[in-house]
Amino acid sequence: MVGAWVLVLAVVLGVGWLLTHPLEPTVDPFDDDVARWFAGERTGDLDRVADVGTFLGETVVGSAVAGLVGLVVSVWRRSVRPAVCMALLLAGIGGLYAIVTALVTRDRPPVRILDPGLVPDHSFPSGHVATAVAAYAGSAVLLWWATPRARPWALLLLVLPVLVLLARLYQGAHHVTDVLTSVVYTTTWLAVLARAVLLRGPSGTMER
Repeated sequence: MVGAWVLVLAVVLGVGWLLTHPLEPTVDPFDDDVARWFAGERTGDLDRVADVGTFLGETVVGSAVAGLVGLVVSVWRRSVRPAVCMALLLAGIGGLYAIVTALVTRDRPPVRILDPGLVPDHSFPSGHVATAVAAYAGSAVLLWWATPRARPWALLLLVLPVLVLLARLYQGAHHVTDVLTSVVYTTTWLAVLARAVLLRGPSGTMER
């Protein structure tokens, strides 16, 4: 798992370098156009919806949801694996975000940002989107694993990361390439952990 995490980190750093160096003249005009389109669609009602999306992606909120779901599923299935999976998921994305934002400098979109207090050059990647994918897609994976009866609810949870992603674009906090990178790397790390932690034994069957 450590090797997989290091590989994911290296890829994200590579993407960040590409976006801020050789690909910047090509990608930035597209990213900026998307940001301006979202800014042009702002209304009072949509502002409030975006505030909800951003709230759902806050580190404290997402971590609390992920921790609670991991604990409940662990108690329910009498297995420590769900809680361990969630803990490693959150730790992995937290460490990756801290390293990447320290090493990759990217300015936020050239629009009015509706989320005050953000570090101006920490646009890449999106911590809110990574947290949302970890918390809600991670919870969906655990519920899907735990029982077939929970699977319809698990699928509904996948709407929440999409809401957070759209909220961050709408508020001008990130470029579209920032949020998409967060979706990809967090989903990849989740898939690694689901296979390494939730799968058991040589048979490759899910622990029940």
